[in-house]
Amino acid sequence: MAASKQTAVGPLVGAVVQGTNSTRFLVFNSKTSELLSHHHVELTQEFPKEGWVEQDPKEILQSVYECIARTCEKLAGVNIDISNIKAVGLSNQRETTVVWDKFTGDPLYNAVVWLDLRTQSTVEALSKKIPGNSNFVKSKTGLPLSTYFSAVKLRWMLDNLRPIQKAVEEGRALFGTIDSWLIWSMTGGVNGGVHCTDVTNASRTMLFNIHSLEWDKELCDFFEIPMNILPNVCSSSEIYGLMTAGALEGVPISGCLGDQSAALLGQMCFQEGQAKNTYGTGCFLLCNTGHKCVFSEHGLLTTVAYKLGKNKPAFYALEGSVAIAGAVIRWLRDNFEIITTSEEIEKLAKEVGTSYGCYFVPAFSGLYAPYWEPSARGIICGLTQFTNKCHIAFAALEAVCFQTREILDAMNRDCGIPLSHLQVDGGMTNNKILMQLQADILRIPVVKSVMPETTALGAAMAAGAAEGVDVWSLEPEDISAVLMERYEPQIQATESEIRYATWKKAVMKSMGWVTAQTPENGEGAVFSCLPLGFFIVSSITLLIGARYVSSFED
Repeated sequence: MAASKQTAVGPLVGAVVQGTNSTRFLVFNSKTSELLSHHHVELTQEFPKEGWVEQDPKEILQSVYECIARTCEKLAGVNIDISNIKAVGLSNQRETTVVWDKFTGDPLYNAVVWLDLRTQSTVEALSKKIPGNSNFVKSKTGLPLSTYFSAVKLRWMLDNLRPIQKAVEEGRALFGTIDSWLIWSMTGGVNGGVHCTDVTNASRTMLFNIHSLEWDKELCDFFEIPMNILPNVCSSSEIYGLMTAGALEGVPISGCLGDQSAALLGQMCFQEGQAKNTYGTGCFLLCNTGHKCVFSEHGLLTTVAYKLGKNKPAFYALEGSVAIAGAVIRWLRDNFEIITTSEEIEKLAKEVGTSYGCYFVPAFSGLYAPYWEPSARGIICGLTQFTNKCHIAFAALEAVCFQTREILDAMNRDCGIPLSHLQVDGGMTNNKILMQLQADILRIPVVKSVMPETTALGAAMAAGAAEGVDVWSLEPEDISAVLMERYEPQIQATESEIRYATWKKAVMKSMGWVTAQTPENGEGAVFSCLPLGFFIVSSITLLIGARYVSSFED
């Protein structure tokens, strides 16, 4: 029998999307941006103690190889030659911290995930070292001192884990965020693996000067981090090295961005003032501020958006980070069991079409932007005997929208020019109730890309455009138009404002539940004595304890 004929397609680019809850590999046609095939693998999360969140770096690496292999098999099944894949890009969950042995290739501890709260006392101790009138950490990094970022996670590891202390003393330790761990492993590991990161991921460590685009000695000294364990910082679009194993052996890895920067690219937000919001585990609203760092006076982060080439200038962004968005849906599924699949929440919410005065603040990991309040914990209030699971489901979706409204308000005040619409992406945007609620609460149109894989698309674009690959043009005239779905506000502005004001009242009630005396491992914490974590605050208020939950995609 004659061999089946290969399907002719233009140059292809692959994209690894390594998220909090799963890993995906997707392959795009570089000329049309068409998604040709993909595969995803769910990941395990570990919760050793209250507020601790860990993952196995080896499982993450294996999931990448599995996704690549399965996707290549699918392409072969439709007669597409995988030799057409000219480059691979990578996007990753940010801030998640890994330390490994450069001689054995073994992680020295689990990856400490971005949402992990164990470092609160570390943050408090470090805060006392910052002069009251000169926050040099924020001025250099654009970030507030918080459990969110990698430096405090690494400081905790160095303080508490003897195997890591010993490896540092003996010159065996390497540090990185997930991108560094994957690139080092996939380009050879112990046999010449490339230890690098890109500017977007480096800017989330609190060790990186976003002005000079270099690791900062003063910051490293402040956190007492040895600089010899840090990766080399590269641009977001260049050849870092070649794959040394698996189905794509010999293919260059040439794009690397933190997932939110990748989504900004995938949403084509190349111009100053363009913004996008990604609805995943949390919510992440980024606004491109061009070549200048804009420092927020309203609780937002200043971060590196991307740098598309060694000799290209860096672009910056203002970012509002919300810890819990999609994770609240999974919490309702796994902890409350009022739904059996994440998709069911749309059906429940649709049944009632209102929260009936019920408000949900899902501060499971404290509050991120614009409050940066680690003492907050989850609260559901406004309950009556009439309230049922449908109202709580609606309130959960509404909470995601209210949190985004808080971020957008802060961004509008910092930028001075209110956004006329909001571009959105992420798994939760498939929920039509959520998207309509978001438009109603923001009082501006919400615009969703019909192609939902914008994070993967951004990573692929960076990889394909890299010097030496040159199969993806980022010139405006060459970028394919993206079909959009638009949601217009449908409620009166007064109704939106009343609901938002009531939400803000609920947020104030969520604060102050964890004190400085609460042990950071959660033992003896405010709510740990009740299995379901409930406290009745009043006849209409229900407070949810800080049982941490696993998350959706970052």
